[in-house]
Amino acid sequence: MKTTFANSTKWLLAASMTAVMTLGSGCAVMREQETVGSYVTDSTLTARVKASMVEDKTVDAAAISVETLNGVVQLSGFAKTSAEKSQAERLALKVSGVKSVLNSIAVR
Repeated sequence: MKTTFANSTKWLLAASMTAVMTLGSGCAVMREQETVGSYVTDSTLTARVKASMVEDKTVDAAAISVETLNGVVQLSGFAKTSAEKSQAERLALKVSGVKSVLNSIAVR
């Protein structure tokens, strides 16, 4: 009898944790009012933009943040020159699927 109760408790705990994790990740999507599909697409675009910056040695990828919402990429952070700021924007625009770029990078 204890074994059955222990197994039921473990199953209930596992089911509860799964529900919390599923609903918790859904809240992040709902907050931004995106579908799960567009959230995944935006995450992929962010990763591709960041990867293109890492590959380009004229851009300090560590100093620039990339966020994407519905295909619109926002760049923020710091660049050493206006040329670096412009290059970061050009790299983001070259990524397939990017609709537009908001360049909020500060030059310092």
